[in-house]
Amino acid sequence: MVVLNLWWSALLALLAFSTGISASTDGSEAVVFPDLYEASVLELQAGLDAGHFSSVDLVKAYFARIDEVNLKGPTLRAVLELNPSALKQAAALDKERKLLGKRSLLHGIPILLKDNIATVASEGMNTTAGSFSLLGSIVPEDAGVVKRLRKAGAIILGKANLSEFAHFRGNLASGWSGRGGQNTNAYFPNADPCGSSSGSGVAASIGLVAVTLGSETDGSITCPTSHNNLAGIKPTVGLTSRAGVVPISEHQDTIGPLTRSVTDAAIVLSVIAGKDPNDNFTLAQPPIVPDFTKALNKNALKGKRIGVPRRVFLDESVTGNDPFINTAFEQALLTIKSLGATVVDPADLPSAEEIANSGNETVVLDVDFKIQLDAYYQALLANPSGVRSLADLIAFDNANPTLEEPTNFTSQSTLIKSEATTGRDAAYFQSLAFNKDLGATRGIDAALKANKLDALILPAAGLTTVPAAIAGYPIVTVPLGFFPDNVTIQSAGPLTVYPAPGAPFGLSFLGTAFSEFDLVGFAFAYEQKTQTRLARKAFPAAIPKTQLKDVIGEP
Repeated sequence: MVVLNLWWSALLALLAFSTGISASTDGSEAVVFPDLYEASVLELQAGLDAGHFSSVDLVKAYFARIDEVNLKGPTLRAVLELNPSALKQAAALDKERKLLGKRSLLHGIPILLKDNIATVASEGMNTTAGSFSLLGSIVPEDAGVVKRLRKAGAIILGKANLSEFAHFRGNLASGWSGRGGQNTNAYFPNADPCGSSSGSGVAASIGLVAVTLGSETDGSITCPTSHNNLAGIKPTVGLTSRAGVVPISEHQDTIGPLTRSVTDAAIVLSVIAGKDPNDNFTLAQPPIVPDFTKALNKNALKGKRIGVPRRVFLDESVTGNDPFINTAFEQALLTIKSLGATVVDPADLPSAEEIANSGNETVVLDVDFKIQLDAYYQALLANPSGVRSLADLIAFDNANPTLEEPTNFTSQSTLIKSEATTGRDAAYFQSLAFNKDLGATRGIDAALKANKLDALILPAAGLTTVPAAIAGYPIVTVPLGFFPDNVTIQSAGPLTVYPAPGAPFGLSFLGTAFSEFDLVGFAFAYEQKTQTRLARKAFPAAIPKTQLKDVIGEP
């Protein structure tokens, strides 16, 4: 009898694991639904394929979860608006799945877009970069990455809050926009979510959606990934299209996923990467886009050489890294070694001190922003605010203080500085060339070559993102740890705090141009070994309660 009971228990476990079905003691079958707090794309696809739930059910569940915590309860303000066409799209994709099968691993999977990524107005959503100056504007077409998502069968669930104009407006708190207000972290009340893809990060962190997209110019995927206990990929500039994305700079802007696992990030990147005739930077990428899921190898670090660019980047006086982050980082290096890698420490960037003190990045961004934002406004088919240029935007903000200049959020210093530029002159091109030299030639590439490295590794905090930003190179970030409960809470802006008890921080793998495949493998191996994300959840009030079982069969 004991042997029989053990066999039956083992069978129950196997059924639950492999099919999502558990067998009850009376012989009936009960579906085991994935927990939406952690549910992966593969788990959701398995349930959709098995008919345990539909994409319509998924959309309803995510809508309910957003309703619980976005403007109610902890008021996280992660989501700006929902797609009124999402349920209709889900129903059509459910029907297509039954008749023809799925198009891709994203078929019927809801995805949330940062609100600087354009979607056609006829669908019922805005594209505003968080600014009332773009409310009701009509974009010419979907952004390039959105076209790829739709072709893959993904459902656009809505738009995520962000730091207004991707944190290129002035000295404002991360996660604040005029339209969305102050987005906050789900791991401690009013903690800094980090910008500018803050809403995407918070939404992914607690399962308000399956996966999210963000954008990075310098830190805007890496930092919210780090602060929200996620896996994120900042791709090489030119691997993913920026067409239809409210711009800062064509030389540094890039679009990538923020997800709960490296696997999900690899799935999304495999869909959105590729050439786009509307973004000529993408035409210089390698001819074949890899299937990044094939990089998901637990032994990916074995025999590899991983370097630590310690000088400047691990200097607390420069980076602001908390000592606890540095302690966790040293433990991560031991883990990397245990996975078969050789850690070369230090493996410094020759240009390290110059990067820390250079102002060339700002010169390029200020010039590019004015030129490209003016072009974005002028390409709109309509804009009810009447704003058609950066100069108009500055005037609009001043004319609408209750919308765009509330107390503590009046700064337009970056906009004003950019408006004062006079085009791509000799100083601009000199700064652009110097950026490439600092970030790539005498930066990341120099460190990799001199030490025969496969990648670099650093805590995600501090100056980590700068070399990759000015070089246009990739970063893959995964969870590294959490601040202890006795950490000293510090102000991170008018409405937010960081560090804070239980607030997450991340680990970044950096490489040369188009090295995403290798970086994904390294990050996956580390993630699978440590499972750091699972060590801590959001604070209780920020965890939505609605699950699939609560919406199935509901109108």
